Order: sequence, then C-alpha cells, then structure tokens
Amino acid sequence: MRIVCDAHIPYLVDAVQNAWQSVDIFPLKPEEINASAVCDADVLVVRTRTRVDESLLKDSRVRLVCTATIGFDHIDTAYCDTHGIRWMSCPGCNAQAVCDYIEEAIEEYLNSQFSTLNSQFSIGIIGDGHVGSLVARMAERKGLRVLLNDPPKGIGVSLDEIARNCDIITFHVPLDKSTYHLCNEAFLGRCKPNALIINAARGGVVDEQVLLRSGHPYILDTWENEPDIHQTVLHHAFRASMHIAGYSVQGKHNATQMCLDAIADTFGLPKIILTLPKTTKGDTSPGWLARISDTIKAHPEQFETLRKNYLLR
Repeated sequence: MRIVCDAHIPYLVDAVQNAWQSVDIFPLKPEEINASAVCDADVLVVRTRTRVDESLLKDSRVRLVCTATIGFDHIDTAYCDTHGIRWMSCPGCNAQAVCDYIEEAIEEYLNSQFSTLNSQFSIGIIGDGHVGSLVARMAERKGLRVLLNDPPKGIGVSLDEIARNCDIITFHVPLDKSTYHLCNEAFLGRCKPNALIINAARGGVVDEQVLLRSGHPYILDTWENEPDIHQTVLHHAFRASMHIAGYSVQGKHNATQMCLDAIADTFGLPKIILTLPKTTKGDTSPGWLARISDTIKAHPEQFETLRKNYLLR
C-alpha cells in the first residue's frame, strides 16, 4: 500500500513509518504532487495548495483523498463521488486557533481606535460552524453584542441586518457558489462606514477589489489568487497575514490525527494515536498579529515561504 502526501503535513510520515510496516509513504512538495506521482498511490493526503481533480486522479488507483484542512474547495468532490473515491476533510481541527486569531485581530483594532471597549459594539459573525460558534462565545465574553448569520444553513439574522448594525464583521463560511464574493459591493454598501471587515475563511468569500475601494478597514488572512496576492490590497490592510489563522500545534495535530483515522478506517489498519509533541511555540505575546502583518507587507513575494516557515502558535 502506498501513500503520497504533502511533505508539510506534520507528524504524518513518522507516524506511518513507525506503526504501519506494510505501508510506504512518499512525502512530496506540493508542486511535485502530479498525475505521475500519484498514479500508483492508494491514498493521497494534501493541503489547500494541491488541486485534486480528474487531471490528477484519472489514471491513478487512489481510493482515499484526505485534506488536512477544514476547507475542501480544492477537491473536486463530484468527481471523487462519481468514481468511488472516498474523500475527507478535517472540520473543526483548527477552530480554536482561528478563534484566537480573530480575538487578537479584534483586540489590536479596538486598541488602536479606542481607549476602552464600548460594550455597545456589535459583531456580525457570518458562518455558524466550528469556528463561528467559538468566535461568538469569545465575543460574548468580551461584552460585544453578537449577531449571527449562516447563509448555507439559513439561520440567524439577515445579512442586511448584520451589514446595517455591526461594527465588526467576520466571515467563517466555506467557499462555494453560494458564498463566492458574499462580501460584495451591495453588502459593503449597506455596512456602517467604518465597519471592520475580517476574512479568515477563504479568499474568494470577499471581493478584495471592492473591499479596497470601499474604504472600510479590513484584516485579511485568506486571499484571492494565493500566493500571488494583490499588493495594493495587502498594503492597505489594517492587518494582514499569510493564511496562518488556523496554524497552531494543536490544530495541526488534530488534522493529522483525523487523516490517520480515515486511512485506518478505510484500509483496516491498526489505529494510530498521536502524542502531542513538546515543541517551541511561536509568538503569542500581545501584538503578534501586527508583527506578522509588518513582515508580510515588507516581503509579499515571500508569502509561501513565510507561510511554510511559520512557527506554530
């Protein structure tokens, strides 16, 4: 049995090599994962950088595709379903890390604008999944008034009510046809003039060019056309980062564990229980998002390198 995986997925290779003697695993750089590389693989484990579709899979024997990420818009799920290829993502694996990112983003913004937190501030949370629900609880603890909307689920207040009433609006939805450019000219036109827009979901959820023209302050972790992000959009952001909101030691551990569970279940292998490693965590002292923002703005051409080398929180 053969597994081809993204080499940047932590803990995976050592776990497989130590526990499954009958399994060969081949870690590759994302740009090396092509049709030739996966043709003899039974399992493919990727991140968002690999597009998994017919061109990659059609001549392979892949039976299982795992993505060590919450999002799965990089997987052609219809193709997989039609051709009997099981696929899975890792919903909730890094939800707390994203919530921590949103908390830091809000604190840095409010501290830059106000001497004290006004309890009358309202936050609009668009998306009531694993991340959105954590963000809602965090915001309530801070004394913010929470308005919630989930377009796919059809629950909560309307987008119009969020736009007209919220001082902070944060997006936590998957990217699909219904959420592409959900934050668009019509939506922003209804928002309060100084409402802060945060996107740590997927790049295409926000129309970046419209956001730039709108004059709203914004914080972006996810971008359209990553890693070739729009530099004018980048430099006008209040804070910016390189798609690392969910990057934490615990989040990475959770995702790898979920992928290992799926492989074991699919192929009848003994279950592997990962031990959370002792490691030096990254910068979590106050103002850490500002420091990341300064770095990516100074070196936008290093988006992918900075992301790969980001020291997990």
